[in-house]
Amino acid sequence: MEENEYDDKSFFEAYSKFPRSVEGLKAAGEWPTFQKMLPDFHDKRVLDIGCGFGWHDIYAAQNGAKSVLGIDLSENMLKVAQEKNHYDNVHYQKMAMEDIDFPENSFDIVISSLALHYTPDFNLICQKVRHSLSPNGAFVFSVEHPIFTAYGNQEWFYDENGEIACWPVDHYFEEGKREADFLNHKVVKYHKTLTTYVNTLLQNGFTLKGLEEPTPPKHLLDIPGMKDEFRRPMMLIISAKRAE
Repeated sequence: MEENEYDDKSFFEAYSKFPRSVEGLKAAGEWPTFQKMLPDFHDKRVLDIGCGFGWHDIYAAQNGAKSVLGIDLSENMLKVAQEKNHYDNVHYQKMAMEDIDFPENSFDIVISSLALHYTPDFNLICQKVRHSLSPNGAFVFSVEHPIFTAYGNQEWFYDENGEIACWPVDHYFEEGKREADFLNHKVVKYHKTLTTYVNTLLQNGFTLKGLEEPTPPKHLLDIPGMKDEFRRPMMLIISAKRAE
């Protein structure tokens, strides 16, 4: 991970005011789909890559997880996650996803929410996740959709009247670094094609269980701009299993 914008004071203050930062999973448009793709947490050991504020970790604990470890590179994120956590079996650790180095059979479930588009080496992450998973362990993650990340700046094109005209998609097959405009900051992300996400999983010994391009639920459609999310996919959710 090249940069950690979330420990920038002004950026983090703006990010902390987002509805999903304040209200948690119920304000996340992709959550109903993500939730359906999650396995049974009962008595499972869970790793959360890029845990952020820890909303998914609390959910796992509430649903019977034996243990939960959330990792994140941001000290700001981890501080908030610790403040929210009231479960003795939920723990946090500062760690870049590329530095994951857990023993074999350490976890039964690995989850990640909107973090893996920050790494330039998805193949490395898949290798490390598979190594740490138990036989038939689950790997469920969401990323920004390749159509959303391809052009780079992640802004709509507008017409002469200031209305949304279309979403730009260009250089789709040129994978690599992008600089997105987010909260008045330049945020570095790494574009990957849909083919890369799927084939990298398959090549690293995973079986694909599900793939979804979620749309916002009805209860969030009154939020300004949310209806425009039906015009192009913003997120991609993949459920996989360690093949034996």
